[in-house]
Amino acid sequence: MSFTHLGIVGAGGWGTALALLLHENEFPITLWGHDPREIATIAEKRENVIYLPGVPLPEGFEYTGELDDLASCDLLVLVTPSKAMREVCARLSTVALRSDAVFLSCTKGVERGSGMRMSEVVAEHFPKHVVAALSGPSHAEEVARQAPTAVVIGATDRAVAQRLQQAFRTRFFHAYTNDDVAGVELGGALKNIFALAAGVSDGLGLGDNTKAALVTRALAEMTRLGVALGGRRETFQGLSGIGDLMVTCFSRHSRNRMVGERLGRGESLETITASMQMVAEGVPTTYSAQECARKHGIETPITDQIRELLDGRITPREAMAALLSREPKPE
Repeated sequence: MSFTHLGIVGAGGWGTALALLLHENEFPITLWGHDPREIATIAEKRENVIYLPGVPLPEGFEYTGELDDLASCDLLVLVTPSKAMREVCARLSTVALRSDAVFLSCTKGVERGSGMRMSEVVAEHFPKHVVAALSGPSHAEEVARQAPTAVVIGATDRAVAQRLQQAFRTRFFHAYTNDDVAGVELGGALKNIFALAAGVSDGLGLGDNTKAALVTRALAEMTRLGVALGGRRETFQGLSGIGDLMVTCFSRHSRNRMVGERLGRGESLETITASMQMVAEGVPTTYSAQECARKHGIETPITDQIRELLDGRITPREAMAALLSREPKPE
């Protein structure tokens, strides 16, 4: 059974790109944004000038700053920053939603303090609803321009997974399914930390050999921590693991890689974040991932060095030197 009315909860670049994607399959779309002025501007200009400039939006979208307007949706696609997910879910839980509404988290992060994945935060507020997650190498800028893309949908309910797979299937966008929700989400969240590290390497001009070694060891660290947190090892060899890791560490579109590059060039984190409209999820995820690693006794050298760098306790060059001078051991 197909969905009938889709609500996109978050009007940033990724939320807008997903709205465009789902519009390809002629779904009625309601796009919600937390700032009424921003959402009104998007509706007026039919373009998300701040987060997805240059991409025209079609007629027929409904735009709103009121969560109550999502009450009739049977699929709610959550695309808010990770730090806002709990607050948005709490507000959304006061809405008289459809009893059969499905939630799909497309936010890549781990909540600090609780160590909860985004789908877990959602499920805590909506225990009677099915909650799934979408991840994989999928920059909003390219999806919005219909570049061929493949992602993975994590869902334990097979029937819902197939409904979501069909909803997101277009001539340029392909969604695989995986019942390892934890692995799917953790791959998408943890790779942002390593994109920061890859960017630092770029900013220091260390070259391709260094970056390749760094990304390879990042995959090992991601897998080690991800398995400890409930994911399956093989999931990190797929789209939400190595796939998302590669695109985020090497792409010019990657906010996290760019933040790392600017850090590597000597800019302060405060200066960088103050100049950005969008959130680089790798920054908060570094802290939450390290908390999880300590709790489970997992070794995370790259995450540890990025945490030290973000806190201003070491320089970018010291961080890279520490990683490259670690004690030799079997791979």
